[in-house]
Amino acid sequence: MKAMLNANVKSLKLLHSGKVRDMYEVDDDHILIVTTDRLSAFDVVLPTPIPEKGSVLNAVSDFWFDKLSHIVASHVSDMSLAEALPDAEERERVASHAIVVKRLKPLPIEAIVRGYLIGSGWKEYQKQGSVCGIDLPTGLELAEQLPKPIFTPSTKADVGLHDENINFESMCDIIGHDLAKQVRDVSLTLYKEAAAFALEKGIIIADTKFEFGLDDDGTLCLIDEVLTPDSSRFWPVSEYQKGMSPPSFDKQIVRDWLETLDWNKQAPGPELPDAIKNKTSEKYQEALRRLTS
Repeated sequence: MKAMLNANVKSLKLLHSGKVRDMYEVDDDHILIVTTDRLSAFDVVLPTPIPEKGSVLNAVSDFWFDKLSHIVASHVSDMSLAEALPDAEERERVASHAIVVKRLKPLPIEAIVRGYLIGSGWKEYQKQGSVCGIDLPTGLELAEQLPKPIFTPSTKADVGLHDENINFESMCDIIGHDLAKQVRDVSLTLYKEAAAFALEKGIIIADTKFEFGLDDDGTLCLIDEVLTPDSSRFWPVSEYQKGMSPPSFDKQIVRDWLETLDWNKQAPGPELPDAIKNKTSEKYQEALRRLTS
């Protein structure tokens, strides 16, 4: 299967190339975002793209933007891809990976919601009994569901740098108390509704990351990707049990493999073997099928 490492749209001006997405200027009010098949782990973009990953992320985000639109507005635009990208050859090549969005002012934070004790949260809990400074009950096990979801924001780092966890007070200092409270409350509401829906489809959403922006009127909008296998940990309900790290539908497959290597988690990242690449691709596609079937 052929994979897209870079969008390479030549007819539009490249605004930004992120860990996964390439963004192009359409006009003063619109941006074309192409979700490539690049994969980042530990904040490092790996040299091996994952076939079908970008189109899956695009489809999953589109699904959630629509399903959760009653909670918060999104950056999705009414402009068609044909209007945004007149070049037919380029349009055909990126069609399943592309979305046209409104040009908004992104907030300089990532809104992370955790519903289960895993990853860096588990490591901190073992040492300090807390996650991102939030005290938790004693005796919780690996991958155990938290008494209630917690909001743990972070700063947004440039490519190659690591995001930094911050507390709610620091978030208030960055974007203001009222906006910080709105982001926190909306994020928790989004997570709770999405997690309940996914559970019916046999998927546990262990944690997730949201990003937001403001339009010219100051209206909060959901941007970037939402509740995808890249921005979330998805676990199959059928194989879940606390006390062990569950198998997943997301890039945890890659993370777990990387943890077996003698790699300092700095760029450049290692090439992925075909078995890991293909298994990851299959899991992304399975997540989409389950959610949307």
